[in-house]
Amino acid sequence: MRLHDARPQKGSKNRGRRVGRGIAAGQGASCGFGMRGQKSRSGSGTRPGFEGGQQPLYRRVPKLKGFPLVNRKIYTTINVEKLSSLPANTEVNAASLQENGILTTVKSPLKILGDGELNVALKVQAAAFTGSARSKIEAAGGSCEIV
Repeated sequence: MRLHDARPQKGSKNRGRRVGRGIAAGQGASCGFGMRGQKSRSGSGTRPGFEGGQQPLYRRVPKLKGFPLVNRKIYTTINVEKLSSLPANTEVNAASLQENGILTTVKSPLKILGDGELNVALKVQAAAFTGSARSKIEAAGGSCEIV
């Protein structure tokens, strides 16, 4: 076999369409693009994702990892184990925690989380409690009050 013998397989090469060569050729005049309009003009059509000026799908759908809450509540959080250093029957709230040096700043409502152990009875006042935190405080003989 020589280089001049190398030819593509029969039927593997298709001839390109010859458009705009008269009515008898089958793709005359408008060349298969219809009569008028944006898609019949020369040059590319619209960019990918363009919906004629309507807000496109990729901008309508909220971004990344689910739909975020618009006005979500932000809490100052603290775990139950931090409260175990306080003396028994103490009233615990954001101001008292700041005085004791457990919290540095309180810019948002206080939420008590349930990580760690608690063996001291406390009167806790907070904006929110997790279920495990509430059960640990009450099991130690304390009380939970939502402010």
